[in-house]
Amino acid sequence: MNKQTSSEILAIHSKAYADPLRLNILKVLGEGSFGVLELCQLFDVKQPSMSHHLKILATSRLASTHREGNTIFYQRALLNPEDDWFQLTTELFSAVDNLLLPETAAIRLQELYQVRANSAQEFFNKHAAEFKEQQDLIASYEQYGETLESLLDQIPTAKTQAMEIGPGEGAFLLPLASAFDQVIGLDVSQAMLDKAKQLLEVHDVNNVQLAQGTTELAKQENITADFISCNMVLHHVPAPKEIFNDVAKLLTPNTNSRFLITDLCRHDQEWAKNSCGDLWLGFEPEELTRWAEQAGLIEDQSQYLGLRNGFQIQFRIFKLANS
Repeated sequence: MNKQTSSEILAIHSKAYADPLRLNILKVLGEGSFGVLELCQLFDVKQPSMSHHLKILATSRLASTHREGNTIFYQRALLNPEDDWFQLTTELFSAVDNLLLPETAAIRLQELYQVRANSAQEFFNKHAAEFKEQQDLIASYEQYGETLESLLDQIPTAKTQAMEIGPGEGAFLLPLASAFDQVIGLDVSQAMLDKAKQLLEVHDVNNVQLAQGTTELAKQENITADFISCNMVLHHVPAPKEIFNDVAKLLTPNTNSRFLITDLCRHDQEWAKNSCGDLWLGFEPEELTRWAEQAGLIEDQSQYLGLRNGFQIQFRIFKLANS
């Protein structure tokens, strides 16, 4: 078989995105990971046809895949400056991001996010009583809390107001309350907020405000914070990329504001979805970096911690790029 010339490879690459549907698929894949059936629903396309389009995108390295249990998820490919046609693909993705999805697809995308969110909220409302026991199956706060609190001590942020997205039972709220004048805890589950409230009362902490809601609520109420934490929460979020976009708007615009993410690296333990309510089996570090950069955040520092049970935790600190 004759080796393909550069021009032939470029022609194949170009043909992959010379289709309106595939461009819209690429736009959606830039928002996160989606299964074939989810994409079929968004664009009202039968599965064989959708699989064909996804194969073309994957073969041309515009999309990549990862398996979670029996489901294969597609997302936009992570680019490397050494890749063929890196500059061309970077400009393509930038142009795709400026496209508007067809109205029906945009509505269905929000409906899909809501289904995911309802699933996570229902799980935590139902299992709040045994939350710690379930969380301990993967990573208990005792296993990584010392590293997390050490990072908090090193962050040169103002100590006025902090925000924690998804505080759970409130373990990290305690050191936050000691380090900051005021702390806000946002959680979609009232049952989990009740658990956090009990812990704060036991420790006589009175500078923490708990609120049921998401980062959207904080934006609506024009709340800002010098420090925002998302501790072991991102893998429960229906649209993880949106967290970065929201945080970029919620951080106080100064050079010392920081966003700290503690979460799992990608793993293959499918049981975590049923036992712990996880929507995602962790994340590749490069995924978080890309979402941060697209939101206007840049990496400040990173640290990784391997656990005995095979899971790996990533501690990622980001700051505003334009401050």
